Amino acid sequence: MSIKNQESTTAVTLDVDTGNKFAAWFAQKQNRYVLTIIGLVAICSAWALSNDTRWIYLLVYAWFGLIYGMFLQYGRFCMASAVRDLFAVGVSRMAVGVMIALCLYSLVAAVVNVSGFGTFHPQPLGLHIIIGGLIFGFGIIFTGGCASGSLYKTGEGNMGSALVILSISFSQAFFVNLGNWSDRLAPASWAASALEKDMPVELSADHGWFDLFTAGYVWDLHAATLADMLNVTQPIVRSFLANSFLVTILPASVILVLLYKFYFRKGYLRKHKIEQPEMRNHLQGIWAMIISSKNTAIAGIGLGVFAGLHVWATGALREHYDIFNFGELLEDMGYTSGLSIQGTVFDPGYWYITTQEAQWGAWVMEHMGMDMRSNIFFGLDNGIPNPLINAPGFMSIGIILGAAILALLRREFKWKLPSMETAVFALVGGALMGIGARIAMGCNIGAFFATVANGDPSGWLFLLGMVGGGYVGVKVFNLWLTWRTSQLDDGSFL
Repeated sequence: MSIKNQESTTAVTLDVDTGNKFAAWFAQKQNRYVLTIIGLVAICSAWALSNDTRWIYLLVYAWFGLIYGMFLQYGRFCMASAVRDLFAVGVSRMAVGVMIALCLYSLVAAVVNVSGFGTFHPQPLGLHIIIGGLIFGFGIIFTGGCASGSLYKTGEGNMGSALVILSISFSQAFFVNLGNWSDRLAPASWAASALEKDMPVELSADHGWFDLFTAGYVWDLHAATLADMLNVTQPIVRSFLANSFLVTILPASVILVLLYKFYFRKGYLRKHKIEQPEMRNHLQGIWAMIISSKNTAIAGIGLGVFAGLHVWATGALREHYDIFNFGELLEDMGYTSGLSIQGTVFDPGYWYITTQEAQWGAWVMEHMGMDMRSNIFFGLDNGIPNPLINAPGFMSIGIILGAAILALLRREFKWKLPSMETAVFALVGGALMGIGARIAMGCNIGAFFATVANGDPSGWLFLLGMVGGGYVGVKVFNLWLTWRTSQLDDGSFL
């Protein structure tokens, strides 16, 4: 046989083997589901772009959501787990992964900001961040997942996590729309300050506690990155030194050292039989702690990098279309019914979770006949767009689908129906998370992860509150478990 014929035969054999392997792969039900999800995303994306290429702005949110979902599921990456594992069982793995992701996100964000495509806006600095974080942190212990964790766990088939999302959505929508009966719960100074603002007439007649909190308290606070506080203007120094290194990398490194000292060091030295450790032993121990869970570390790296790239992508699109907010594109395309008074919708330009879920709840409540726009949160700022044209909303949906894809591929997808107790915890804990997120003006992603990574020190206040709330939540949850066990033992719980 000639060399040419041998090569041809080899190629045919390889094609047959490849075909057989694909047929065997396709024969598995989970893999067909994966192809179905990917196919639907591709078809819907192509259909949207064929109607109007400006839908690329919404699709960027959706596609990055898919990526976030995959990394979250791959590393079982959840800040509720990080807090719970630390205080309940003394395991630092997830907390280490969060710090790694935070540092990498800050470096990519610095590059994006130097390039001029940054979309981040700092949070007003005040005690409300700690208070909201405390409530949020308490809630996540009972739900078993943070805002992002609940989304990816829903993608794994966990219907208890889906209840958490449902509760977060409606609790926020209800909380920001309490109405003027709740005015008496606000300090008089908030009401006086709010009334001094030049509020639109549509809002001025129907204040509520959250409106007075927003206009009379939050708007009077100062919002700035560390570079702004230090009046640093040189782009590289501003982004890399002030906002990335001083706000993110340095504090995160200190936290990693503390995690090693209090949670990892003893076990590491005992395992390696080191009785008189030197500095090099501790450095090796810190590195061992970082790589102790490969999946979590990889997830942290991926989330950090892609969260930064997301900022670049939305910033580049805003410059391309010469817009400040997605509401401008929606208005140009003829979709005006969901816009706020200012012609805006919620469009952070980076990874964010809870506000779009509040919009989902408000959209449903509005279609049930409730007035959901006589407030600052929806009426003035974020609007209530149809979920089919809600760009950040598609990011959350993308997280669910991305997690589902990877869970199916890894044979980790399983429908899980909650027990009555779990369902109650999901609904109550989710409501606390929603209220905490609104008081703090964000969740574990928007008020901490993305905030700190972009040079805003206020994010550390949220983490402080979330950790404190989580600590109390673990103690309360353990008391509940002890009580329930005692009730089961004597039969009275039944």
